[in-house]
Amino acid sequence: MTSSSKDLAPAVRSRLSLYLDLIRWNRPAGWLLLLWPSLSALWLAHGGFPGWHLVIVFTLGTILMRSAGCCINDVADRDFDRHVKRTAARPVTSGLVSVKEALGLGAVLAFLAFCLVLTTNAHTIAWAFPALAVTVIYPYAKRYVSMPQAVLGVAFSFGIPMAYAAVQASIPLEAWILLIGNLFWVLAYDTEYAMVDRDDDLRIGMKTSAITLGRFDVLAITGFYLIYLAIWLAVSWQHVPGPLLLLAFAVALAQVVWHHSLIKNRTREGCFKAFRLNHWLGFTLFAGLLLSY
Repeated sequence: MTSSSKDLAPAVRSRLSLYLDLIRWNRPAGWLLLLWPSLSALWLAHGGFPGWHLVIVFTLGTILMRSAGCCINDVADRDFDRHVKRTAARPVTSGLVSVKEALGLGAVLAFLAFCLVLTTNAHTIAWAFPALAVTVIYPYAKRYVSMPQAVLGVAFSFGIPMAYAAVQASIPLEAWILLIGNLFWVLAYDTEYAMVDRDDDLRIGMKTSAITLGRFDVLAITGFYLIYLAIWLAVSWQHVPGPLLLLAFAVALAQVVWHHSLIKNRTREGCFKAFRLNHWLGFTLFAGLLLSY
């Protein structure tokens, strides 16, 4: 190996490390929040195991699109993030990764996700475009919409109708009902997330559900969780009624009670912990469906 190659290796590793930090590679909770409802929808749409092809497509596609979303979000929020303690050191905000680099990486990741979608069917391919549009719109919604978490809820729930499209080549009403239910889950956990940064967001003029809800934030979050569980139980029960499904939803309800205890005092630590562990709630419902089938 030449000396120039030896000098290049650390630089490449350093760049790769920055890119992995940009897409939150060491924080899988983000893509797990998208994955579990998508897989649950696949099982419901197919009436059981949908085959490894669709499981792989939706798993890898979820990881790629969440990573692309992080790139877009960090570019859009770079001027705000430098004023927030939790986000000031992000690669784009700190200037370690340029805007052009971040957008380029995001485009590559989104393209790879689209290549996966091309292996499904025309209905799924068609719905990939509005899914991408919502992903791009969300970061800018925080400037104009008092509850931008609702926009995120649509973006994070689009895997549900796409799962039905991939399995059934159509999107029945059931898929949209599940999307609405999942939207309430996103409202719950992303409001917890917004509560962590509420002081900073108030100072810089960012709009979030935590600010909009004010002193009713904890009550609203609990209500969002309950609506989410009620809708998903009602739909799931039509497919696989039985004790295993009820057990899964009972465990999920226990997690909601635990989350309430974590956020009731509105501490940064408690709210962030509640948000960070939310993927277990989605996993619980998926496990209930998996075992019931």
